[in-house]
Amino acid sequence: MANDLTIESYLEEIGRFRQSSFGLRFRQQFRDIRGTAELAMLKAPSQEEYAQLCKIAEVMAQSEKDEPELLDDNDISDIAVRAQVDRGMAAILINGFVLARKNKAQPGR
Repeated sequence: MANDLTIESYLEEIGRFRQSSFGLRFRQQFRDIRGTAELAMLKAPSQEEYAQLCKIAEVMAQSEKDEPELLDDNDISDIAVRAQVDRGMAAILINGFVLARKNKAQPGR
């Protein structure tokens, strides 16, 4: 799937509100036991979370960056091990990136 949204440009978008007062309020509003705070993390990560997200992108092979929708749970676990981060953090980034690419590819967005 040809798409001009790269994981690096996606990380730039994610990093815009890190450590901002708006971002912290946003995160607080989405804290619950259903996991909605996970996606909120991609809107306003802490500095530490953002550093981990960047590390994940750094260790990904170009083929993984080009076609993230083909990655399965084992691939994501392998990426997390290479980046030395929590597997959940890698899954959140990769799944968020896949969704962002799909949204961008849809007409009218």
